[in-house]
Amino acid sequence: MPRPSVKEEIVEAALKVLHQRGFNATGVQDITDAAGVPKGSFYNHFESKEALGLVALERYWEGALRSLEVLKNTDMMPVARLKSYFRRLNELARKLKYRPGCMIGNLSIEMTDQSPAMRERLAAILAKWSGAIEACVKEAQADGSVRRDLDAKAIGAFLLNSWEGAVLRSKVDRSNAPFDIFEKIVFSSLAS
Repeated sequence: MPRPSVKEEIVEAALKVLHQRGFNATGVQDITDAAGVPKGSFYNHFESKEALGLVALERYWEGALRSLEVLKNTDMMPVARLKSYFRRLNELARKLKYRPGCMIGNLSIEMTDQSPAMRERLAAILAKWSGAIEACVKEAQADGSVRRDLDAKAIGAFLLNSWEGAVLRSKVDRSNAPFDIFEKIVFSSLAS
C-alpha cells in the first residue's frame, strides 16, 4: 500500500492530537511529530494551525455524518433509530474510556471566542446535526411514538444539546452514568 501524502499524514495526525489534547494545548510541532514529518512540511501545506484545525474538524464531521445514517434507516421505527444512534455514540465513548469526548463539542468550548471561522463552521455543523435528529423526530411524531405538543426542531436541538452535556460530564466522571440518565430522561419524556 502506498504511503499517504505528507498533507494527509498531517491531517490524520492533527485529527488525533487535537481530539485528544485540544487545540490550544497542541502545537504545530506536536502535530508534525505525530505525523512523523519535519515541521517545515506543515507550512508547505497549511497557512496556520487554525487552517489545519478547520480541515481536521471537517474530517471529524465526515465521520460523524456517517454515523447519522442510522437515523435514515427506514427498516427501523423512528424512535428505535434515535435510540440506536445515541447508543452507538455511547458505545464509542465507552470504548474510548470517556476521554477525548466529542471533538465538535470540545472545539465549541475552546475556539468560538478565538476563531470566527471555526465558530461559523461549528455553528453550521451543529445546525446540520440537530436537523438530522429533527427529521427523525418528525417521523416519530408522525407515527405517534413521540409527543406532538413539542416542536420537532426544538426537540432536535434539545437532544443534541443534552447529548453534548452528557459527553462533557462523562469526561469528568469517567462514567457511563450521564449517558444512562440522558437515555432514561429523554426517551421517557418524549414518549406520547
